[in-house]
Amino acid sequence: MQRNEEANESSIGRSLRVLFADDEPSIQELMRLELPRLGHEATICPDGLTAMAVLDENEFDCVIVDLDMPGAGGLDVIRRVREIAPDTESVIITGKSTLETAVAGLRHGVFDYLSKPCKLVEIEAVLQRVRTKRAMTLKVRSLERRVRQAEGRMQLVGESSVIDQMQSLVAKVAASEATVLVRGETGTGKELVARAIHELSHRVDGPLVTVNCGGLPEQLVESELFGHRRGAFTGASEHRAGLFEVANGGTLFLDEVGELPPALQSRLLRVLESGEIRRVGDNHPIIVDVRVVCATHRSLEEMVSSGDFREDLLFRLNTFEISVPSLRERMSDLLLLTKHFVEQRKDIIPAGTHIMTDEATEIMQQYNWPGNVRELANCVEHALVLCDELPICTEHLPPRIQRAGEKLVYSSLIDTSSEKEKAAADATGECERTNEPQNLKQIEMQAILDSLGRNEGNKSRTADELGISLKTLYNKLNQLESTETNPEAA
Repeated sequence: MQRNEEANESSIGRSLRVLFADDEPSIQELMRLELPRLGHEATICPDGLTAMAVLDENEFDCVIVDLDMPGAGGLDVIRRVREIAPDTESVIITGKSTLETAVAGLRHGVFDYLSKPCKLVEIEAVLQRVRTKRAMTLKVRSLERRVRQAEGRMQLVGESSVIDQMQSLVAKVAASEATVLVRGETGTGKELVARAIHELSHRVDGPLVTVNCGGLPEQLVESELFGHRRGAFTGASEHRAGLFEVANGGTLFLDEVGELPPALQSRLLRVLESGEIRRVGDNHPIIVDVRVVCATHRSLEEMVSSGDFREDLLFRLNTFEISVPSLRERMSDLLLLTKHFVEQRKDIIPAGTHIMTDEATEIMQQYNWPGNVRELANCVEHALVLCDELPICTEHLPPRIQRAGEKLVYSSLIDTSSEKEKAAADATGECERTNEPQNLKQIEMQAILDSLGRNEGNKSRTADELGISLKTLYNKLNQLESTETNPEAA
């Protein structure tokens, strides 16, 4: 396919392969002479049946057909074109130029139509527009291909068992045409799953269109999804294709599908069942070939119970379900994900370079990550802004993660200190009975722990309050930890 596209790109601007079908001998002879003179390769057919037989054996850039021919009419030929060569543009020539003719042509995806008797200059102008459109289409496809080659396939990063199971499900459902519902908390990577499904499917050369249903104003959702005709509402100054049309032949990813208004839920159900859409303000259906993948972080079952989501739509969307695990459920992947995000933002990482210090790693592994993988990516980006060179240290992490780590450290110190004091009191039974004063080191450590408590584990504020340097505070805490692990050192 790539060689064909490159060959087509090289031919742009020189000629088109044109099939012309008309039952009038004089027009056939004229086109047999004039189309090559205009620089195009021409195949002339006397009727629709011959044209369809030729289409089965050859490829064309454009098909020009008379609407009324014996045996098989122009629309029959165009239907065959859509079945076997959807990229081929179709043009109708007719002596019955009516609104009904135009509507019938548009419904069958006709590029343009001409009224008999048509001038050669009109045919030349239509072919020029076909050539321009095909050139743009091929350029877009070429760019998409190069982007895919540069970025590689969409990769779901992780080696945990839950990710392995999810990747297996993605590969299986991608090979089908089933509608997929992706569930998971915000920030877990539901869109990445949708992209992986698209890229592993036979629709990979078609478009992947993404829309956040919760990010569109309610009054514009219908127009965005289904399009509108000019004059359909105030401000609709031109015809506009909706996202279902844009995604034709590919995949449409509806993120946060639970945010769709009830009226739009009904229309979405109709599209999924019939494959037809209607633009706002238009009574004529448009047939689309779109695979739908939806995602939500909400419980659609609870929304059904509360009357906020249609139960029949839930059943239709939930043909196949994939649950994306939270980062808390796959903490064994944290270091791998961190390395992945660092490599995305660093051009060169020397071999053997440590990505993070042990202390930073421990704090990140103890953090709860309510924002999941998206929060981790933002954390890495924040750290790389502050860190001139790897590894990432504790002070490079966002303050909220540092504070969480400090609270954990403080909590651990309080617990171990209390246990130590209780054990000592039980062993001697002397301190409380004799009211003997504690030694200086004990008083000092108690003052540090009390200050840490008042400052919610923030070491910088604690050092300021005690009038000592941050380095001295760390040394004191290290002494306390070593005392707990080696009581004889006390």
